[in-house]
Amino acid sequence: MNQTTIFWPVLAHVALIYIVYVLMGRRRYFAVKSGEARVGQYKVRSTEPASSVAVANNLINQFELPVLFYTLCLTLHVTNGVNYLTLALAWIFVLTRYFHAWVHLTSNNLRLRSRSFFAGAVVLALAWIWFALHLLGIV
Repeated sequence: MNQTTIFWPVLAHVALIYIVYVLMGRRRYFAVKSGEARVGQYKVRSTEPASSVAVANNLINQFELPVLFYTLCLTLHVTNGVNYLTLALAWIFVLTRYFHAWVHLTSNNLRLRSRSFFAGAVVLALAWIWFALHLLGIV
């Protein structure tokens, strides 16, 4: 299998991050335009208007657990550990991140959001376990 295929799910997650950045920019722009916020509020990230707080929090989420995902993808590539299973797990992880973001930015249903986060965390843990077994030469 071509080892560089592991970077397609990475690029898909990067696209999600940019989508959230655009959404946050739009929400902040309209918060200022409507008078809900002042431009000066954004100099020091002390307060976020209610209309954009979920987006700002979601953006922070995209740099927490996904750091482990990026590290895993790079290490899989370097050690020739990319196969159909690891690629599938990577895509499933990214799909859970998209679903998590969608829930967070729309209904913000905590039950759905926490379940999607947990599912992504489990999938990522399984991928790390596979990586450890790969390093040990078991798989």
